[in-house]
Amino acid sequence: MSKLSENEFKAYLKQVRALAEGPFEEIQKEVEVTNKFPQKFFDLAIQNNLYRCALPEKYGGWGLSPLQILQVQEEFSRGPGGMRMHLHYAVDMNWRILDDFGNRELKDEYMDKFQDKTIFTCFALTEKTGGTGADLHTRAVRDGDDYIINGEKTLISHTDCCEFAYVITVTDPDAPNDKRLSAFFVPVNTPGYEVVPMPHMMGCRGAGHAGLKFTNMRVNKKYLLGKEGDGLKVAIHSLSVSRAYIAVSNLGMAQRMLEMAIARAKDRVTFGKPLVKRQAIQQMIADMGTEIFALRMMIYNFAKDYEEGKDIEMKAAMCKLHSINTVKLVSDYCLEIFGGIGYFEDNPYGPVERMYRDCRAMWLEEGPRSVQRLTAARKLIASGGVID
Repeated sequence: MSKLSENEFKAYLKQVRALAEGPFEEIQKEVEVTNKFPQKFFDLAIQNNLYRCALPEKYGGWGLSPLQILQVQEEFSRGPGGMRMHLHYAVDMNWRILDDFGNRELKDEYMDKFQDKTIFTCFALTEKTGGTGADLHTRAVRDGDDYIINGEKTLISHTDCCEFAYVITVTDPDAPNDKRLSAFFVPVNTPGYEVVPMPHMMGCRGAGHAGLKFTNMRVNKKYLLGKEGDGLKVAIHSLSVSRAYIAVSNLGMAQRMLEMAIARAKDRVTFGKPLVKRQAIQQMIADMGTEIFALRMMIYNFAKDYEEGKDIEMKAAMCKLHSINTVKLVSDYCLEIFGGIGYFEDNPYGPVERMYRDCRAMWLEEGPRSVQRLTAARKLIASGGVID
C-alpha cells in the first residue's frame, strides 16, 4: 500500500479509536481474568494494520512518519492498558532494533515478517540485581563462532507471544561502561532459554510479563546486533524512543479520562445543580485540559526532532516525565469527579476503574520519574540550559 493521504490517515485514526474503545474493551473482560490475550486480539490487530502501519514500505509497511505513529498510538492507548503496552512496542521497538542494528542476513530473513506478526519480539534488558544499565550481570562469552549466554532477566513484557528476544548482555566486564555490553537477537526456541512466570500485575493485564533465565544458551555470532560493545547504545536509543511512546500512551489515556469526567460532570446533579456548573469542578477540568495540551505540544515537538534526526534523549525523558505528572493529575481528578461510581467495574461512562490501575504502570515503564529527571538534567547541564 502506498502512503496514506491526509483524509485516509484521519479515517484510519477514527478506525483505531473505534477498535480500542469497542472490540478491544470487550475482549479485555476476559483478559482481566485470564491475564492472557486471546487469538482474537492479535487477529484484530493484524486486520487493522497495527503491526504494519509504522513499518517502512520496503518491508511491506505503510511507512508512517514519527508524528503519525504517535498519533496512532494516542488512539489505541484509549483502550486497555495491556493491549496498549503490546501495540506501543509493536509499532516501533519490535522491528526497529533489528532494522537499525541487525546485519543484512538477519534483515533479509526477518524484516518483512513483522508486518503481520509472523514474528514478534521481546526486549530483555532489566535484571533484579543489575538494573537496566551498564551494571548488568547477564554474560555472553565468545566460543568460536558462538556466544554462550548465562544470566537472568525480570519484568520482561510479551514473553508469551514472541519468537525472538533482544537480549542485552555483558561481553567485556573490564571495558569502560559504554563498551561493556552487547546485544543479541535470540530465537526463543534456543536450548537454555527459559521463561519464568511472574504474578499478575495491578493493571495492564495480558502483556505477558515474566522473567527469563539463560543457562549455557549457545547463540551464533550472526545474531549479534551491531558490534561487540554496542549493547548500551542499542539500549539507550531504544529506550529514548520508547519513553516518548509511553508519553503518548499517557496522553491517550488522559484525554479519554478527561472526556469521561466531563460527561459524568454534565450528568451528575447534586443539590439541584450539575457538577459541571460548579467552579471547583470547572477548575479541575481546566487543569486537566491544560496539562494534556502541554503534553501534546511537547510530544509533537519531540516528533519533529526525531524525524529530523536530532538527539532525542533529553526531550524523550522530559515527555515521559511530564506525561506521568499529567496522567496522575488527570486520573486522580477523574476519579474524584466520578465519586463512588468510579471505583466500580462496568461503569456506564467507561472503564474508569481499570484505566486508573492501568496508567500506574507508566510510573515504571522505561524508568521512573527520578531516572527521567537525571537524564534531562545531564543533557541540560551539558548544554548550559539550552533547549532547542
